[in-house]
Amino acid sequence: MYIPTYTVYLGHALNKITKDIINRYKLLQGHKIYYRPGWDCHGLPIELKTLEMIKKDASSLSPTHLRELAKKNALVVVESQKEDFMSWGVMGDWDNPYLTLQGDFEIRQLRVLKEMVKKGYIYRQLKPVYWSPSSKSALAEAELEYKDNHVSKSIHVRFPIVSSPVLEKWKDKQMNALIWTTTPWTIPSNRAVCVHPDLDYCIVEAADKKQCWIVGKDRLEALEKELEQKLSVLDTFKGSQLVGSTYQHPLSSKHYPILAGNHVTAESGTALVHTAPGHGMEDYEVCLANNIQPFSLVNDEGKFTKEAGPHFEGKFAFKEGNDTVINLLENQSFLVKKENYTHKYPYDWRTKQPVMLRATAQWFANVENLQEAAVKELEKVEMIPKNSIRRLQQFTLSRKEWCISRQRSWGVPIPALYDQDGQALLTENSIEHIISVLNEKGTDAWWNEKDDNIFVAPEYRNNGKVYKRGYDTMDVWFDSGSSWTMLQNIPGRDPNKPVADVYLEGSDQHRGWFQSSLLTSIALTGKAPYNTLITHGFTLDEKGDKMSKSLGNTIEPALITRGGKDKKKNPAYGSDVLRLWVASCDYTKDMTIGPSIIATISDNLRKIRTTARFLLGNLHDFELKNYVDYDKLAEIDQYMLYELYEYNKAVTKAFDEYSFYKAVQHVQNFTNNTLSSFYFDTIKDRLYNDPADCLNRRMAQTVLYEILRSYTTSIAPFVCHTAEEIFDHYKHLSPEPQSTIFKTGWLRSDDRWYNTNINEKWSVLLNLKSEINQTLEKVRQEK
Repeated sequence: MYIPTYTVYLGHALNKITKDIINRYKLLQGHKIYYRPGWDCHGLPIELKTLEMIKKDASSLSPTHLRELAKKNALVVVESQKEDFMSWGVMGDWDNPYLTLQGDFEIRQLRVLKEMVKKGYIYRQLKPVYWSPSSKSALAEAELEYKDNHVSKSIHVRFPIVSSPVLEKWKDKQMNALIWTTTPWTIPSNRAVCVHPDLDYCIVEAADKKQCWIVGKDRLEALEKELEQKLSVLDTFKGSQLVGSTYQHPLSSKHYPILAGNHVTAESGTALVHTAPGHGMEDYEVCLANNIQPFSLVNDEGKFTKEAGPHFEGKFAFKEGNDTVINLLENQSFLVKKENYTHKYPYDWRTKQPVMLRATAQWFANVENLQEAAVKELEKVEMIPKNSIRRLQQFTLSRKEWCISRQRSWGVPIPALYDQDGQALLTENSIEHIISVLNEKGTDAWWNEKDDNIFVAPEYRNNGKVYKRGYDTMDVWFDSGSSWTMLQNIPGRDPNKPVADVYLEGSDQHRGWFQSSLLTSIALTGKAPYNTLITHGFTLDEKGDKMSKSLGNTIEPALITRGGKDKKKNPAYGSDVLRLWVASCDYTKDMTIGPSIIATISDNLRKIRTTARFLLGNLHDFELKNYVDYDKLAEIDQYMLYELYEYNKAVTKAFDEYSFYKAVQHVQNFTNNTLSSFYFDTIKDRLYNDPADCLNRRMAQTVLYEILRSYTTSIAPFVCHTAEEIFDHYKHLSPEPQSTIFKTGWLRSDDRWYNTNINEKWSVLLNLKSEINQTLEKVRQEK
């Protein structure tokens, strides 16, 4: 599936052309090809671009108006992309693409959700999720990107101990639990401190003898460096002995417990973990097990709410909120140390802004119950490259749930109704009724209709409750993850096989489309939706650097195919050069591209065309009636057909293994060595000097004819325009004339060509010739 973007990048070309090479090869082999291009039209990219174009904020538009503008915008971009993809020679049902904004697709997607609800995979819960203040929406892990040089404000803070049996003998000293955090803004939401029951902890006295802190014993050496002071150990005990102790919150007079947490380690911090149930997954789980409910003092915009108190209300958590917390702690002498800390941190992949963990009520898919079946099914999938299976399995096993709700208008609605107490209604029957309404009126009706009651199924209308619609939309990965359902009813499809033969995308889709498709398919059918899964790398410049606008090293496909304003600097190479570059790359790794690489690819295509001209030029007077039977050919011609047999076999193997760069290498070697340097040079006298209709010349032409057919067919999947142009000049010679080379079938070899005796004899002769030439060259150099 494609995401509509205004600029078409080389990554698009790499992806679409690679898919097209597969389709064209399979078409030549006689397969029926079902390739209906699709666009993933919902979600933040289109919504943000729409708002940017009209220069308005989403809050200033009604959901209906925003959806209308976003839809128009998406359709414009789809048409623009479609033109680019078609210009590259990508085959597909372009008159009938599927778009995730189309009504029939949206209804299919709602039915996928209904089936997952029916099977118990969907639930709603108040818990911490990745929240993007810049997008004002929850995000799934697949929508995160990690920045390695994020700078946080880190603090060491003391929490005064109120009561603790293990510390009773030290009651004459002020004991403190020392914690370290990179999110000071979460301190107001602290409700516990966690320790690992099996770790060793100790009481240390600060250098000034005024304070005593409890820290992990294994962290002592690191803390002395971090705090820049010598710490004296007064006592040591297990973490389990601290469990049940209480401390005073540093920003209030309230007392909270020290809890056992198996997630606590001695690898960083103090081995005592500040715990805010609304702002961390481990925090949430430990607190829930101890009947402490999650909550958040931060709103959708990342600002503190009224409940946070007058010191914090309205302040952005990441900035003024952090500063206020630190200042209050410092003023009240609870702050031990503060400093900037550079580390890896999640960002919203669309807005490029940092995200937070924040407790909100969201809809989730239970992935944990699908993991075992998903991992087993992946074992049946052909993976290219083979090691990609480990990555996809690891990503699948690393998540227990999938947050599928988003707080945006541009998307497919989650058809949930809520009663006056806020209790959600999302059942199989309710969804089916809502689907029937939306199927008739369209999904816009979810926002347009004034009467909530039309969405309430008859069996729920007289139960004493009043229902209203919720306006969350589904994660766009649920959109694309439902796309496999479009293939279920294709005529002639084998129901015992996966619905798709091949999924092909970049390695980022291990967390995205590959995984979302797998999970929804496992949930509904118990099977993976793909038979083969191909992962490609990304494009780099000639120096191997990542392409970016800021570096000025990006190359748009149009610059290659159509050229730039200065045609001397940026000539128009045409789409076949772009296609040949794609085919020449080992796509399982990151691929380099730049002016010199493209110039080399252009030279390679020129050699292919020169070879074709030689073949066509010397067959200008050849007809099928002139074809000479194999047994009557000269030995050198029979040897050439042996080489052609081996060529056909090698190219086919490369295509079967999806190793297109190897197929290109075979073409280049065959072009430069077997044909140009050997056979063409050998038969020129027969072609140019012998009588036109003599047997000697017709024998050579017969072999050239077979070479032409195989050569043109073998290059057709990756340089389709060139192949069609060549075929147009000899299609009258086809036994069954066709309008396109893609109807003529794949490479065919006569078994008689595989003559090992001829090969052994001529291999000796050619090796002898090579040795003589090398000796003569050496003699020339010595003169």
